[in-house]
Amino acid sequence: MSTSSELASTPFGDEHVDEVGLDQAIAAVHARREHWSSVGAAARAQLLDAVRLSIAAAAPAWLAEACAVKGLDPESPAAGEELLSGIGSLVRLVTSLQTSLRDIAAHGRPRYPGPVRHHAGNRISVGVLPTSLLDRVIFTGISGEVWFQPGVDEAQVRAEQAAAYQHPHQAGVSLVLAAGNVASLGPKDALDKLFIEGQVVVMKSNPVNEYLVAHWERALAPLIDEGVLRIVRGGAGTGAYLVEHPLIDDIHITGSDATYDAIMFGVGDERARRKAADEPRLTKPISAELGNVSPVIVVPGQWSDKELAYQAAHVATMLTNNAGFNCLTPRVLITHRGWAQREDFLRVLESVLSTIAARRAYYPGARQRWSTFMASHPDAAVIGDDQGDHLPWTVLRDVASVDHAATAFTKEAFCSLMAETALEAHSTEAFLDAAVDFCNDVVWGTLSMTLLIDPRTAKVPAVSAALTRAVENLRYGTVGVNVWHAMGFLGGTTTWGAFPGHHRTDIQSGTGVVGNAYMFQRVEKTVLHGPFVSFPRPGWFCTNRHGYRLLQQLFTVQVTQRWRHVPALLATALRR
Repeated sequence: MSTSSELASTPFGDEHVDEVGLDQAIAAVHARREHWSSVGAAARAQLLDAVRLSIAAAAPAWLAEACAVKGLDPESPAAGEELLSGIGSLVRLVTSLQTSLRDIAAHGRPRYPGPVRHHAGNRISVGVLPTSLLDRVIFTGISGEVWFQPGVDEAQVRAEQAAAYQHPHQAGVSLVLAAGNVASLGPKDALDKLFIEGQVVVMKSNPVNEYLVAHWERALAPLIDEGVLRIVRGGAGTGAYLVEHPLIDDIHITGSDATYDAIMFGVGDERARRKAADEPRLTKPISAELGNVSPVIVVPGQWSDKELAYQAAHVATMLTNNAGFNCLTPRVLITHRGWAQREDFLRVLESVLSTIAARRAYYPGARQRWSTFMASHPDAAVIGDDQGDHLPWTVLRDVASVDHAATAFTKEAFCSLMAETALEAHSTEAFLDAAVDFCNDVVWGTLSMTLLIDPRTAKVPAVSAALTRAVENLRYGTVGVNVWHAMGFLGGTTTWGAFPGHHRTDIQSGTGVVGNAYMFQRVEKTVLHGPFVSFPRPGWFCTNRHGYRLLQQLFTVQVTQRWRHVPALLATALRR
């Protein structure tokens, strides 16, 4: 979920690399490979019980320091989002993995809720969200399904689940290079390696959020005590030393395509030569979750004032979350030029943004990236203060859709900025078809996107058919229909990663999936559906005055998995 060029400038960097300490960390987990391979699914589920409780114990200090570094009021809606994505989503993955591990122990494989559906192109999907009655409360009105690559049937889905448990093997040593923007990313990636792939793990923090290491070590103490996880610090030199270490068997990175290329092909002239010849300097298996110019398709319709206000708050939340430092931040709004409410929607969106205080631009290089975009669009709508280390919310209006090389379509801004572009089309269904082609063929990346469509428009037969085609044809790892695609990252049972098929010489948004608690193989994408207007308003909306309290209560429900905490959660959710 981050854009980072930590390893891009040099494969070795100019830092002092503690080779002895790194060797010791790697050797420690390497020595526990045989032990970890012998730990069964039931015992691993029990170990995750201890992890869940240790995360809860670490959460207050973790949240307080994250808010201080990012300049957030610790009881504001923004602090609530930090709790939800930074800590809560980690708990969500822990509890999802526990359920799957207990299923493996009892039934041989994780049991997904279903249903199974058949789609064009000889594809099937299986329902993975909600997973329980409690989930129906937590994810009000939201459903999710995992789609599989063409030709995979349900028998194969079941046969290939939990491969590391169906075909036990000697654990290897995985290196996780953590992202610097979202606090849960490194720990979640480590859990994937440990409990889905059955590897032992060395996790390196990103210099941007190295301050979290002490909190991670407390939260993940049961795994560290078990000897299957070590967390190390360092910059580019440390990362380069680790990726080339002979005891490291495979690598997972969350970062940018530039970092991936530096690892795979080197830097400078060497990288250019090796990429052109497809001669990687590193041959270890690498999975990667990289950047994306995330699009939002806004399907024209006759929206009520309430609907306009809701969707404006929805999109504003997508931009303001984590100050815009997410690979899933919307970067391009795709509208219909002939939509009668296009101007109204953009006006209400900018009005909502004007009520949200500018955030600290804590991620390195943010102002430079923002300035680069502004130089090409001096007429952009700049909303809020542009002072010191804060950047204003920024909307680049009416970027020419015919300019396929436009920076807004080809480069991830990774700051508090997004663009809007309008497509010409003779009908709503023609617009949908054109918008899908624009996303697939023009906009860079294949990680995630959202499509907004009101229920009345969606019921028109020709539009309904076009909507079905859109979901089938969009080449993104996560597609959200009326719900921000970020819910795929938070779901735990929903997979998260790029659309499959990128070659290493054009990696774009990456390769492989994470957050895959049902331990599927040959995944194509996750598709989410939500209500056009949700009641009660989601706690993660930036406009929800009770957001922090609501998400704090949601965190308690996730940690305890107890219904007795639900009434207080619902009472807060229903407050105006």
